[in-house]
Amino acid sequence: MAKVNIKIEGFPYEVDEGLTILEAAKRCGYEIPSLCTYNHGECSQGSCRVCLVEVKGARGLVAACVYPVSEGMEITISSPKAAAARRASVELLLSNHSMKCQQCDKNGHCELLYAAQITGAREDMFEGAKTPATVDQLTPSIIRDTSKCILCGRCVERCKNAHGKGVLGFEKRGFNTIVAPAENRSLANSPCILCGQCVSVCPTGALTEKSEISKVDEAMAAGKYVVVQTAPAVRAALGEEFGMKIGTAVTGKMVAALRRLGFKKVFDTNYAADLTIMEEATELLGRMKNGGVLPMITSCSPGWINYAEINYGDLLPHLSSCKSPHEMFGAILKSYYAEANGIDPKDMFVVSVMPCTAKKGEKERDQLVTNGLRDVDAVLTTRELAKLIKRSGINFNKLPDEAFDNDIVGDYTGAAVIFGVTGGVMEAALRTAYFAVTGKEHDLIKFEAVRGFDGIKEAELDLNGTKVCVAVAHGMKNAKVLLDDIRAGKSKYQFIEIMGCPGGCIAGGGQPFVKPQFLPNEDIDILDTYKEKRAAALYSEDEKQAVRQSHNNPQIKELYEKFLGEPNSHKAHELLHTSYAAREAFKD
Repeated sequence: MAKVNIKIEGFPYEVDEGLTILEAAKRCGYEIPSLCTYNHGECSQGSCRVCLVEVKGARGLVAACVYPVSEGMEITISSPKAAAARRASVELLLSNHSMKCQQCDKNGHCELLYAAQITGAREDMFEGAKTPATVDQLTPSIIRDTSKCILCGRCVERCKNAHGKGVLGFEKRGFNTIVAPAENRSLANSPCILCGQCVSVCPTGALTEKSEISKVDEAMAAGKYVVVQTAPAVRAALGEEFGMKIGTAVTGKMVAALRRLGFKKVFDTNYAADLTIMEEATELLGRMKNGGVLPMITSCSPGWINYAEINYGDLLPHLSSCKSPHEMFGAILKSYYAEANGIDPKDMFVVSVMPCTAKKGEKERDQLVTNGLRDVDAVLTTRELAKLIKRSGINFNKLPDEAFDNDIVGDYTGAAVIFGVTGGVMEAALRTAYFAVTGKEHDLIKFEAVRGFDGIKEAELDLNGTKVCVAVAHGMKNAKVLLDDIRAGKSKYQFIEIMGCPGGCIAGGGQPFVKPQFLPNEDIDILDTYKEKRAAALYSEDEKQAVRQSHNNPQIKELYEKFLGEPNSHKAHELLHTSYAAREAFKD
C-alpha cells in the first residue's frame, strides 16, 4: 500500500494512503474524540462533529472521521479552537439527551459520556426543549428509547451492512428527527429479525436488549428448580467484561460463577449441539435418500429463522425441522432429565445464557412448547450474565476453574464447541454425516473449506461415491444470494448453513461491546480481528477434546438407547423438532 507523509502536532509520520485523519492519528498514538466505529464500516457522515481538528490550509475545522490524509498534510488536534469546537459539539448532543445515566443499560460503556469526559463537555450549557421521545418495549428482545439517541446512524448502517435491510431509518424532519422503523412503528411491527446487531453498535443505549434478570430472580425466590445452560460462544467473550483479553476462553470460571449465583445445575448447551447434529445429519441423509426437499438449510439461528419467515416463506420447506440446541436441551431437561431425577417438570425453570438477543424472542414461539411447558423459560445475554456476576460481588478473575454438570446429560464433543462460529455447524454435521454413510471417521477431522469469514464459503465432500455440495453464509446480505438461487432453481447445493449474525454467534447481538476506548490493553486494530480471536478460542477448545465427533458422545448414545430410540424417531420429533410459518404481513 502506498504511503504518505503527514505531521500531527508538528511531528512527522508516515501512514497508509487512504486512511482518514481519525484512523491515521490512532495508528500514530493519538486519540481524537469520536463517536464513530470506523473499523466496523458503520457511519460516518461526519454529522456529530465530535472529532473536529485543524488542517493547515483547509477552510475551517474538518471532521477527522471522513477527511482523508494526503501528502504533506499538517494536522493540529490540541489547538484551543479545535478543543472548544469539539466540546461544544458534545454539549449540543447532551442538550437533547436523556441523562438518566444510573438507570442506563450502557452505563460504563457509553461512548457519549466518554466523549464528554475527554472533551470536558458540560451537560447544562444548552437548555431548552427536547425531541419528543418514543420508548418501544413491545418485542421480547430489544428496547428502543429515542430519548438516548444521538442520530449517529450507526444502527441504520449496521442493519444494511449485515443484512441488506433498512429496518431502521431517519423519520420526521428537523428538530423532531428520530431513528425508527418506517412511520415510527414498533420493532414488533416491522421486518426486524431481532438479531441485536444494532444494539452492538449503538453508542448510548438508545437500543438495548430486554433484560430477563428479574425473571431469573423471581424463579429463584419462588423456590423453582432453576438450571442454566450456556452457549459455546459465551465462554469465548465473557472474560472481556472482566478485563481479560479478547479471545480468552473462560469456561471453568464461568461455570464456577454460575454455581455461586445459585443455579441448581450448570449445563453446557454443547451437549444439545451434539444432539442437534445427530438429528440434523440424519434428516439430511434421509432427504437425500428419499427425494426430500434440497438443499436443506440449518435452523440453529433464530435471527435467520425470523428472516426466512418474513422474506422467504416459500422456501420454508428447505429448513431443517430441528429445534435450535438450547431449545432441544430445554425439552430434554424437562422430560428425560426430570424423569430420571424425580423432578416435576412444572417446577423446573430453564435459563439459557446466549450470545444472542433473538433467542429471547425464539423462546416465546408457540412451536417451542412441549407438554404444555415452554422448553426454555428465560434467556440472558452474555452481557446480562456479566451484570449478574458483578451484582453478586463475585471476583470473576479469582474464581477456580470448575467443570459443567454432566451426570446423565451435559457431556459434549469438540464438534459441538465450534457451533459458535460461522461454518461450525456445517463442519460438525459433515464429521457425522461422513461416518453415517461410510461407517468410518473422516481422515481429516477439520474441514478447512468451511472455516473463515468470507461471506459465502463452499465445499464438496465425497460420501462413498456421492458428491455432496455444501455452502455456508453468515449475515442475511450473504444468505440472500444463496436463497435467491434456490428460488430461481439454480442452487447446486444439498446442504447450506446460515447464521444470522456476521461471523456467527461469536459476534452475536448479546456479546460484550467491542470498542477501542474501553479496551486500553488491546491492539489498535482489534475491531478488525475480534471475531478471529473469539473464533480461535472455540477452535482451540475443539482441539483439546478427546472426542470430536457428535456421534461418539457416550451420553448422546445413551439418550437414544434409553429414551429416544434413534435419530428422527417419533419421540425425537415430538421433543426435538419444530415447524415454521410465513409472516407475509412484515415482508419488505
